[in-house]
Amino acid sequence: MKKEKPSIGADSRNKPFYLTTSIAYTNAKPHVGHAYEAVLADIIARDKRATGQEVFFLTGTDEHGSKILRKAKEEGMSAQAFVNQISEFFKVLYGKLLISNDDFIRTSDKEKHWPGAQKLWEKLVASGDLYKKNYKGFYCVGCEGFITEKELVNGLCVLHGKAPEVVEEENYFFRLSKYAKILEEKILSNELTVLPEVRKNEIISFIQEGLEDISFSRPEASVPWGVPVPNDKTHMMYVWCDALSNYITGVGYGRNEEQFNSLWPADMHIIGKDILRFHAVFWPAMLLSAELPLPKSVLVHGFILSDGKKMSKSLGNVIDPEEYINEYGAEAFRFFVAKEIPPFEDGDFTKQKFIDSYNGNLANGLGNLLSRTVAMAEKYFDGNITPHSPESVPFVKKLKSPTGDQEIEGYGVSYTIEQEIIPKYRECMDEYRIHHALDNVFVLVKELDGYIANYEPFKLIKTDKDKTEDVLWNVLLGLRTVGELIRPVMPETSALIEDIITGDIKSAEPSSFSVKPLEKPLFARITS
Repeated sequence: MKKEKPSIGADSRNKPFYLTTSIAYTNAKPHVGHAYEAVLADIIARDKRATGQEVFFLTGTDEHGSKILRKAKEEGMSAQAFVNQISEFFKVLYGKLLISNDDFIRTSDKEKHWPGAQKLWEKLVASGDLYKKNYKGFYCVGCEGFITEKELVNGLCVLHGKAPEVVEEENYFFRLSKYAKILEEKILSNELTVLPEVRKNEIISFIQEGLEDISFSRPEASVPWGVPVPNDKTHMMYVWCDALSNYITGVGYGRNEEQFNSLWPADMHIIGKDILRFHAVFWPAMLLSAELPLPKSVLVHGFILSDGKKMSKSLGNVIDPEEYINEYGAEAFRFFVAKEIPPFEDGDFTKQKFIDSYNGNLANGLGNLLSRTVAMAEKYFDGNITPHSPESVPFVKKLKSPTGDQEIEGYGVSYTIEQEIIPKYRECMDEYRIHHALDNVFVLVKELDGYIANYEPFKLIKTDKDKTEDVLWNVLLGLRTVGELIRPVMPETSALIEDIITGDIKSAEPSSFSVKPLEKPLFARITS
């Protein structure tokens, strides 16, 4: 029996598709992982818009906690001035990366964020799910959180490689244990879909091991930087109620209920695998307590490694996204992380892999194909290509046979695009396998290169002008299709291809194309 795929997305086109990234912690400048997550979310948002869906895309920064205070003091700055600076770094990076977010939430925003965070706290109080108790536990400054002894390896935090501090204080606690069974049921039934399946299994195992109540506040004397607990100014909200609530405060919870009701529940949270339990256990438990709908899905991506290793300054393998954007352009960076980093697994980023992918796919592939085709269209037909009988020059494929290579005619280019390329692309994009969708696009680029090699329009023009025009028309159709399909990943390149090759590619009847000369190569080859 065929396994039913989880249903993901808005209930109807009347509700916008609401997706979020996690909010970045403002203790340091953005790194390549932040850039990747933002690009991944942006591609999904742009693809949804391209299919006619209205989209609301939220990102932002997490700006409270003891680690922020420590970093600010090290820099000789106030906490607010420090997070203002770091938050601006993120906004600048996302601008350079062409991220099309609709809003940017900051947890230090007293007008936009604080009212909703405090309202959520009060809802948890009303449900009887917050209580005070004295607590002694292991506090990891790097994680900005308490961790259990079983999470330590040789006494050290696995993520940060440092021994946690032993902290004893009175905190508010949230009754997470109360929601274990219902969370398990909702995840198993895909009411809350966790992608990919391996992460779903991981979080189910975590729940089945037993959930413990979690600390939900820190004494104001210890952490004076944050959102005050309602009706108890001696405590500050801990990260869970503060940071996680951004997904509802960012769309109006606590200040604009009409907007909130029009957008919530979120259709998708996009997060890294290191914060899975917070988003698939802590956050939905809080929503259940507050009697709010659960998000529909959590898409969990892997880490970006450098030459197979975790990035660190000591190894000298840290990837700075701005260096690549400044040298090669935002679209080249977006293309690499989209095509070469699998969304559901760890991916590897090295300069050589970047150059190889860029040269192979963009410079020698798409860019060279566009340049050659436009040049022939200008030289032979003054840039105006009118179709005669385009189906008479189909793809020709070589098959291996016992007696040697055998050439067979395939389907027409338009048929191949409509019946093979686009359906496979659409299936991959709908399943968020963006790297496979791009693989399919560049199969078309490769086939179009082979198409030119087979028909040799530069020779055919001497004997059959109409057939030559049909060959070039088919390649231009293919190039325009490539431009449309890469639009979510490379919006500026897509717009440029459409500007260079004008004509209706969606008409039932073949229409003429007009081409403009290229002032410079679409993608200059990287030689160093």
